[in-house]
Amino acid sequence: MLLAPRIPIPRWSQLPISTLSRRLHAKLKFSSSSQTKLPVVCENALQPLEDDCNEFLPWLERKAGVEISSSLSIGKSAYGRSLIASRSIQTGECILKVPFNVQISPENLPPEVRNLLGNEVGNLAKLAVLILHEQKMGQDSEWSPYICCLPQPGELHSTIFWSENELNMIRQSSVYQETISQKCQIKKKFLESKLALERFPDIFASINFERFMHAYAIVGSRAWGSIKGLSLIPFADFLNHDGLSESVVLSDEHKQLSEVIADRDYAPGEEVLIRYGKFPNSTLLLDFGFTLPHNIHDQVQIQISLPPDDPLREMKLDLMQKHCMPAGKPVNGFNSLEDSFTIKEVKSALGKGKGLPQSLRAFSRVLCCSSTQELHALAKEAAQCDGRLARRPFETRGREILAHQLLLSQITHFIEEHESSIELLGPADSSSRGGNFVRRSQMARDLLTGELRVLKSAYRWLKNYIGILITADCPNNDVSNYGIIPM
Repeated sequence: MLLAPRIPIPRWSQLPISTLSRRLHAKLKFSSSSQTKLPVVCENALQPLEDDCNEFLPWLERKAGVEISSSLSIGKSAYGRSLIASRSIQTGECILKVPFNVQISPENLPPEVRNLLGNEVGNLAKLAVLILHEQKMGQDSEWSPYICCLPQPGELHSTIFWSENELNMIRQSSVYQETISQKCQIKKKFLESKLALERFPDIFASINFERFMHAYAIVGSRAWGSIKGLSLIPFADFLNHDGLSESVVLSDEHKQLSEVIADRDYAPGEEVLIRYGKFPNSTLLLDFGFTLPHNIHDQVQIQISLPPDDPLREMKLDLMQKHCMPAGKPVNGFNSLEDSFTIKEVKSALGKGKGLPQSLRAFSRVLCCSSTQELHALAKEAAQCDGRLARRPFETRGREILAHQLLLSQITHFIEEHESSIELLGPADSSSRGGNFVRRSQMARDLLTGELRVLKSAYRWLKNYIGILITADCPNNDVSNYGIIPM
C-alpha cells in the first residue's frame, strides 16, 4: 500500500532575479499542515448538494462497476465542493475506494493527440489538454459528469490568477516572483502543446492561454501521485484539507484502487477531511489557492546579496562555488547576484533545538571576511572537515559577532518591509471592493503574517545568540573594539 501524494505545481526558476529555491514537489508523505483545519467551516455553513452533482456518485459507481462509497455524499461549503458523512463513520473505517479504471491519467488522451505531445510537455500539461478535450466534447464526453463538477473560471484563487494590483499586496513575499515565473513556464507549456494541438483545429481551435492556464491550475491543485503516475481521482478530489488529519489517500496496486481510511469518528452531516501535506502558506496559496490563518509549517525565503563593491567579491564567489554554496552561480542560464535561503520558524530563542539554517549563517561568515587570509583560513578549515565552508563559528568571537550582526541587520530589514506591507493591506473586510479582493486580501494577510512570524523568530534567535557571545567575550559589555552597539 502506497501513499498517493497530492502534487503541487512544480517550481521553475526562469528570471535573473528569481527568488525560487524550492525544487520540484513530488512528496510521498502527507503530514500536518496546521493547527487549524482549513476548509472546516461551522456545520450550518454546509450547503445542500448542487443539482449538477446529484447523480455524480451513482454515475461514477456505474462506470467503475463497484461501490465507491456508502458513507459519503457531495456537499458544498464556503470553500467549494466537499464530502460529508451521510451516516455515522467510525475510526479506521474505509470510507471510499476509487478503482484505477475510473482514475484519469494522460493515458486517457486520444492516442493521436497523446502521440504528438512529447515528454518535454510533461504530465501536468497533458492532463490539462485532456480536460480541455473533454470540455470541448461536452455531453458527448464519457467524463462529462466529472468535468462539469470541476472549478469554473473565476473560482480558482491561485496567485497566477491575481491581477497586478492584487499581486502587489504580496510583493515582499517570494510568492510574488514565483507567480511571475510560474506563469511564464505555463505559457511555455502552452506554446509547446499548441504546436501539437494545431493539428486538431476542430477540437482545439478556440483554446487560448487563459483557458489552458485554468485547466493547468485545476490539474495542479487536484492531481495525485499514484502507481499510475499523475492522476485525477474523481470523488476523492472533493476531499478538503485538514492539517491535523491522519487520513491520506492510499494506492493499492494489488487491489487496483485508491482508498481513504477515516482517522476519527464522524457524525452524519460532518465534513470529512484529509491532509494534503506539510505545506507552508506560500505553497498553499500558489498551488491550491488558499491559506491558513496560522500555519505551523510557514516559512520565508530571504535573499542576501554579495555587495558588488566588495573588493574580495570574486574570491568569495569562487570559494562559495567550490564548496557548494551557490551564491552568484548561474541559475538556468542566468547570472544570479543573490542567494536564496529558506527560514522556518525558530521555536526557541534560547538556542534549544534548531536555529537558523547553517548554510545561511555560513554565508554571513563569508560575507563579513575582510581579508584574503580569512578566506584562506575558511577554505583550509573546510578541507580538513567535511568540505562545507564556514560551518564552524569563527575562532575570534568578535568576527562571529559581526557575521551575525550582519545577518540580524538583514532580518530586521525584511521585518520592516513585511510590517509595512501588512499595514498597507488595510481592513480585510473592505466593502469598497469585490468579493475576490476581500478573499485575496485575507490570503495576502495570512501569507505575510506567517512570514513575519518566522522572521521575528529568527530575529529573537539571532539577538539571543549575539548576546551570549558578547557576554562571554566582554563581561562589561565593552564591545567598542567590534564596532557593535550594545543591545
